[in-house]
Amino acid sequence: MFLNHSKRKPMKQAKTNKIFIGGILALGMLAGCSKDIDQRSLPAFEPTATEANGGNWKTILLAGPADIIIPAPEAAGSAAYQAELTSIATRQQSITDTDKRIIEKWKSSGIIRWNEIARQLVATYNIPPEANPDGTYPAPNPNNPGAYPKFPFANPPYASRAYAYLHVAMYDALVTTWKYKFTHNRMSPAAQGTGIKALEPIQEGLPSYPSEDAVVAQVGYRLLKVMFPNDTTWLQEQSNEQKMAKQLSGVASPSDIAAGELIANQVAEKVLARYRTDGMGQAAGNPNLWDELKQDAMARGLTLPWESMETPKRPMMLAMFGNVKQFLITTAQRDSLRPEPPPAIGSPEFNEALAEVKRYSNNPSGEVWRIAQLWSDGAATYTPPGHWNEIACNSIVKNKFNELRTARTLALMNMAVFDAGISCWDAKAYYFYPRPSQADPSIKTIGLPNFPSYTSGHSTFSGAASTVLGYIFPDEKAEFERMSLEAAESRIYGAIHYRFDSEAGTRCGNAIGSFAVKKGMADGSN
Repeated sequence: MFLNHSKRKPMKQAKTNKIFIGGILALGMLAGCSKDIDQRSLPAFEPTATEANGGNWKTILLAGPADIIIPAPEAAGSAAYQAELTSIATRQQSITDTDKRIIEKWKSSGIIRWNEIARQLVATYNIPPEANPDGTYPAPNPNNPGAYPKFPFANPPYASRAYAYLHVAMYDALVTTWKYKFTHNRMSPAAQGTGIKALEPIQEGLPSYPSEDAVVAQVGYRLLKVMFPNDTTWLQEQSNEQKMAKQLSGVASPSDIAAGELIANQVAEKVLARYRTDGMGQAAGNPNLWDELKQDAMARGLTLPWESMETPKRPMMLAMFGNVKQFLITTAQRDSLRPEPPPAIGSPEFNEALAEVKRYSNNPSGEVWRIAQLWSDGAATYTPPGHWNEIACNSIVKNKFNELRTARTLALMNMAVFDAGISCWDAKAYYFYPRPSQADPSIKTIGLPNFPSYTSGHSTFSGAASTVLGYIFPDEKAEFERMSLEAAESRIYGAIHYRFDSEAGTRCGNAIGSFAVKKGMADGSN
């Protein structure tokens, strides 16, 4: 049934939530509990291309691979490298069932595995704090992340930023890795003819120095431990496990791993420097700024400004997120892409849209309810940006992308989704438009996000993601567009948004996605 959330209070501690990723169950437990992923969400696959020219692709934050320096590897016949091979062969002779399980876990795409880990962490921390006894709301403190409420509150804007930085770092690091791979051309230990077995498929023709798996593992650890500091130990375990798996399976030697770590650490430092200075620290705003947003919108003619429908009233979620630095567009471009004003409150267009929302609220059919639930992506889920990451990963597996092309796909899509979220929050704060259930309190909703209505975040995120994925996977373009429109429609079905919220959000998301497409078309990968 639809619920009236005007009196809802979030729970202080979340119950265990079952999160379905690709149809197979993974458990998103609270920080401090086991986070081991025992089953793959997607099948293992063998990539179809080595991308020998990948080291010449354009990077995003780096000037290019020359920004990163690593030493040349030891020659395959050197005593030092032969000692590495002997150690791997010896270790393989006493391999255990636990070792085999770890190899199986990290077989195929490490990037997809780390994307799953990021989604799992987002779902774990996507819990709004409960009010204090005095009616105020506490905010997570990054300097004391274990105190209640635990840092971070991984809401959709936070999640979109986390996914974007993680995958931009992986992409830039892997372009650098590919440059060095095909400069030095040292193949995997299993290809050296020394009795080392390949305990997992090894991509033919792809050099092993530096190890792409070590790069991915180290970038994943370095970025996510900053974003989710309570889970640093577990993240380190995942990183170490991936690196060990690749040595045990004959894919990489210790020096391959060390070179990958060296690349990852240098790239991580550069990416985190931007992360720490992009304006996210000021995104929450303060009471003066919140009131200023409201007053400015009223000065432009708004007669019913947005108000929190929670009890006690909660400040707008990340009211100044629209000012965070974007990857693909400038502030001037953000302003030029800001959607046109929504209908005046009480106008015929407004009344018609409000009446449509109320019809869905009063008569939620089976199909309407199914779609509203499918795309709800609320608290304790990996959010709408995470939903589109799941969709992207399914297509990556189906098309058997290697790690470099996987990294490119997720970087382009997540930059677009992140920038779309910033532009959406800019519009929300600028127009400060009321939700349908505020305009008509009899409307019952599937949920009630604590920020203004215009424009729809789901629609903007989805428009951006579907535009990028349609470019990368042209055979699936129509299906991505269908999903995007369904996601937008779902917010009307759930009585959360007016139709004009969703339509304007979709157009804005499509426009921002086109900037990522333009970037992709010029990066040398085609």
